[in-house]
Amino acid sequence: MHKLHSALGVATTLKPAAPVTLIRPQAAARAARFFVEKFPGKSLYAVKANPSPDLLRTLWASGITHYDVASIAEVRLVAETLPEAKLCFMHPVKAEEAIAEAYHRYGVRTFSLDTMEELTKIMRATGNATDLELCVRLRVSSEHSELSLASKFGAELGEVKELLMATRQAADALGICFHVGSQAMTPHAYTQALERVRAAIVDAAVTVDIIDVGGGFPSIYPGMEPPALELYFDAIYRAAESLPVSYSSELWCEPGRALCAEYSSLIVRVERRRGDELYINDGAYGALFDAAHVGWRFPVDLLREEGSEAEMQAFSFYGPTCDDMDHMAGPFLLPADIGPGDYIEIGMLGAYGCAMRTGFNGFTAETLVEVTDEPMASMYDDSIVEPRRAKSATVVQIGQ
Repeated sequence: MHKLHSALGVATTLKPAAPVTLIRPQAAARAARFFVEKFPGKSLYAVKANPSPDLLRTLWASGITHYDVASIAEVRLVAETLPEAKLCFMHPVKAEEAIAEAYHRYGVRTFSLDTMEELTKIMRATGNATDLELCVRLRVSSEHSELSLASKFGAELGEVKELLMATRQAADALGICFHVGSQAMTPHAYTQALERVRAAIVDAAVTVDIIDVGGGFPSIYPGMEPPALELYFDAIYRAAESLPVSYSSELWCEPGRALCAEYSSLIVRVERRRGDELYINDGAYGALFDAAHVGWRFPVDLLREEGSEAEMQAFSFYGPTCDDMDHMAGPFLLPADIGPGDYIEIGMLGAYGCAMRTGFNGFTAETLVEVTDEPMASMYDDSIVEPRRAKSATVVQIGQ
């Protein structure tokens, strides 16, 4: 096992021909401790954001004991990696076989739903179990978030009364959950959603045991600098305390991006330059799916031993596959003298980057490096205002 210095050291020593994924367990641990210590309730890690077993173990060691799983594959993964973890199957539309396996084999007792049909399915698959925590998902606005989650799932207020009453009769514990969308840029997204929760509770006149405010907690990206997370927590706490069931309910949240965005970054190599376009060796079918398909901008930094005195210039990226759509418009600001053979670190890819990677056209990342430097931006350390470089790194070949 090799030991190297910073991201710059990885680039200059290894001179990798394929992308290299850098991981920062200390950054994920810091984020987890922040939620455990400061969120006024229970934090469930949304596994879909990054299902790495190493990350799961890091979060567990830092106090995250509950996990939001969305498929039977995620149920199996977390159960095998963290046998003592509490699993919450929070996808509102599940295969009946998946529900049965989760309940009978893995001890899952928490499920979400947004229709009477799903409630019936859950009861049938669990043999009309009497020990279920069932969370009814409300549809709420995603207007304050960068990526909408408002159209696919969630019961409307006009139909939720009957569903809440029926679920209350079936469940040992009744919850109400929602999702304001990914990368919510204001705490008002949650207070607005909790007003819908209030209306639903008053209309149905039911006792509620769990109020789950879902995910959406933001991270920092170029052009997206959200308020401090403490402001989100304070707003959620005040709104939840004003609900008519505050005396009887427990507060939950489901951070994904916020717990793992700072965990990973990526080193890529420039293979060609064409004007303000850089051809790099990762892209839309790899860790840069969001950069290509939703126009997400990630922080970038030139990794060159002698540095650069050139002015910054806006570039777009092309990935390594044969497709025109393998294009990341950016803009990504880099020194104007960048060219073939140079290496770039692309930051804040711990959320969804590795999870979305494919092997299309045979391009993939083969090397994983653990580094001890700070991430390129942080919601948890006010001193991080620009990329920091690692003091040491450990190189591990995946598959060993």
